[in-house]
Amino acid sequence: MLTLIKNGEVYAPNYLGRKDILIADDKIAFIDNKIEIPDNFVPIQIMNAANLLVVPGFIDSHVHIIGGGGEGGFKTRTPELMLTDITTAGITTLVGLLGTDGTTRKMESLLAKARALEEEGVSCFIHTGSYQVPVKTLTDTIEEDIILIDKIIGVGEIAISDHRSSEPTFEELAKVAAAARNGGILSGKAGIIEIHVGDGEGKLSLLHEIADKTNIPIRHFHPTHINRNEELFKGGIDYAKRGGSVDFTTSTIPQFLEEGEVKCSKALRRMLEEGIPVGHITFSSDGQASLPFFDSDGEYVGLQVGKVSSLYHEVRDAVLEEGIPLETALEVITTNPAQVLRLSSKGSIQAGKDADIVLLQKETLTIDTVMARGQVMVEKGVPLIKGTFE
Repeated sequence: MLTLIKNGEVYAPNYLGRKDILIADDKIAFIDNKIEIPDNFVPIQIMNAANLLVVPGFIDSHVHIIGGGGEGGFKTRTPELMLTDITTAGITTLVGLLGTDGTTRKMESLLAKARALEEEGVSCFIHTGSYQVPVKTLTDTIEEDIILIDKIIGVGEIAISDHRSSEPTFEELAKVAAAARNGGILSGKAGIIEIHVGDGEGKLSLLHEIADKTNIPIRHFHPTHINRNEELFKGGIDYAKRGGSVDFTTSTIPQFLEEGEVKCSKALRRMLEEGIPVGHITFSSDGQASLPFFDSDGEYVGLQVGKVSSLYHEVRDAVLEEGIPLETALEVITTNPAQVLRLSSKGSIQAGKDADIVLLQKETLTIDTVMARGQVMVEKGVPLIKGTFE
């Protein structure tokens, strides 16, 4: 099937100006100022993108696709993610993982959900493991998971500096990182370690120690929740200045912001003002995660659920409220996670890449149309394709 997107203003995410984009099946075939189709050519779908901005599909690198949490008991286990939650948020690629609960949430279920989302139309990868060390893998080892299971691209999320973590030692985490790196090298995958950073005093010290004492590159770790408080945010600036990548979590609640969490749109502006290259910064939603709050003694008080829709909301706020250029803000949910995750066919509008495209209304930057691997999933804000049980 051929689709021609005409008259759109293209951010690839770098600004290309007004271009036509020809899509063949699930790939971007050709981009030019004006593409003319002969009258006797094969049938083709024409999408008029006049007064719309054409941007890459969004990548959410941290999503609890089968639900998460349970910090308040079994009844607080959060629900699975639905397809239209993903597509109406402009997300065309996501990475699923386990978190606190590596007991009632299993790798087999995570892998099955990833394959189900692929069948429904979006691209989905996963990490092996959960908060805990030793890592609970699908096969016998981390290396085997990454090398032999196509969907597994890394390890995580492993928790540090958090009262819910398994308190991994330097030696334990270094061995996990080495196994993940070797698995990635042998399979051509990222082999990264997604690190959940809590609000404990240790902050990012364990990652600095590994970078100082081993041969594992600092960018092999992808620490997330770096905006959870002011001290950790400042630590993230230091971490990024020595070459690491940092990830901000877009899902939040008013209480977290009142207690000192740095809103993602503001965090991006502040990082850029500190001279951090935008290529070292990503956003992720922590979608379907529980957002628990605890008292000063670490006792559970209540929770809400993370939303994947928060991912683009924070990028939009970065442009409209913080004055960050659109092409810069888009990088944190397109090219940057694609590079961190080594997803070479994702993250930009370029001939030969997957046809993952979002059309935005020019004046409001509202999501209008979403295309995943060449298939229109959302049109004029309305889902055309719903999940099997929606």
